[in-house]
Parts: sequence; C-alpha cells; structure tokens
Amino acid sequence: MKKNLLSIIILSLLVVNIILTSIMLFSVVSTNNKTAAIVTDIAGILKLEMEGQNEAEGTEVAMADTAVYQIAEQMTITCKRAEGDTKDTYCLVNVALSMNTKDPDYETYSATLETNESLVKSEVIAVISSYTADEIKLDQEAICQEILERVQKMYGSKFIYKVSFSNIMFG
Repeated sequence: MKKNLLSIIILSLLVVNIILTSIMLFSVVSTNNKTAAIVTDIAGILKLEMEGQNEAEGTEVAMADTAVYQIAEQMTITCKRAEGDTKDTYCLVNVALSMNTKDPDYETYSATLETNESLVKSEVIAVISSYTADEIKLDQEAICQEILERVQKMYGSKFIYKVSFSNIMFG
C-alpha cells in the first residue's frame, strides 16, 4: 500500500512538473520571439546605415590611384549666425579634393580643375556659409559629404570621391 501511495505522489508531482514546465516554455518562447524580432529590426537598421555609408563612400580607392587637388588659397568664409549672435563668425579653411585616377572621367576633368577652381570654391562657400561655427565643429564629415555631392553634381561625375578640410580655424 505504501508503494502505491508513493507511486501516486511521484506521478502527481511529475504531472505538475510537466504542466509548469510547459507554461514556462510558452512564456519564455514568446518573450524570446519578441526579443529576436527587436534584435532583427536593430540589425536591419544598422545594415541600412552601413549600406548608406558604403554608397556614400563608393568603392575604396587605393592610394596609388588617388590624386589630390589642393585649392591654392586658404578660404575665408562667413558662417551662418547662431541664434543670439550679434557678430559674424569666420571660418578659415584649406580644402582638398581627392580624385580617382582610374575613373574614366579623370582625364577629361582633371585638366580643367584648375580653371574651374572658382566654381568649386563657390560650392564650398555655399555649403559652409549655411552652417554655424558650432555645427561645423560638430559634424565636419557631413559638410564634406554635402560639398562632395554638390561638386559631383556640378561635374556630372564621381571622379572626385572625397573632400577634406585641413587647417580649419574659426574667428
């Protein structure tokens, strides 16, 4: 009789254990699915950002295939006034254009770059003067990217693949 009673208790504990395990399994699985969906969404967003950066950068250009055109003079550009400013802020900057020598348009446009320097300068001035000094300090890469897009649009070519600033000062 004791063996039967003990077997019934063990059997009932086993059934309770199976029921509690299945309840826990369903609650954990649904939570895990929600977490996996969130992680997938975040990974998708990061992948889109990375693809956007890769498209903006284009293909990597080797240093051997790069020619740099340095705009001869240091440019002095009036920055947009920040709210509450009463004085103008000036940005002094040297601008360099990196060109891909393997691009088919390189031969065509690189020879005329010096004669078209004033057009490039006007694009640089137009972009930089639309930002305050603080905005320029915080996000120079975005400004370089905007200048790059405008110069590429002006030439109708992507032989210029990077714009960079050097000796940037504010006063």
